[in-house]
Amino acid sequence: MKIPSVRVHENLHIILWLFKDLSWLMEYKILGLVMVVPTILVAVLIAWESRGDRSELFHASAVILWILANSTWMIEDFFFNGHGHVIAEAFFLSGLALLAVFYLVILPLERRKLRNAPPSAR
Repeated sequence: MKIPSVRVHENLHIILWLFKDLSWLMEYKILGLVMVVPTILVAVLIAWESRGDRSELFHASAVILWILANSTWMIEDFFFNGHGHVIAEAFFLSGLALLAVFYLVILPLERRKLRNAPPSAR
């Protein structure tokens, strides 16, 4: 069954993300940088496991963009004195745009198709 597998990966993802953000807070630059990789990889794994459900895939993809934004922000704080948040902003805005497309375009189209489908196809 896929749900428990995804749930285990989501729980692992939370732990990795907390370690990454704690490293950021404590200014452990090396650990923070190291934690970016597994945090993003597990997020990609979750998205891959979610690919069968369009809603879950869109949300998991938005989480990947959120982690990329968060990690870029951390790196900018560590090495660029908090200047140049433009890249982090681009990742955050991309995640929001992705979800906006899902909720404002794709989901309404799917609901309209379902409403217009013959009863035997529902």
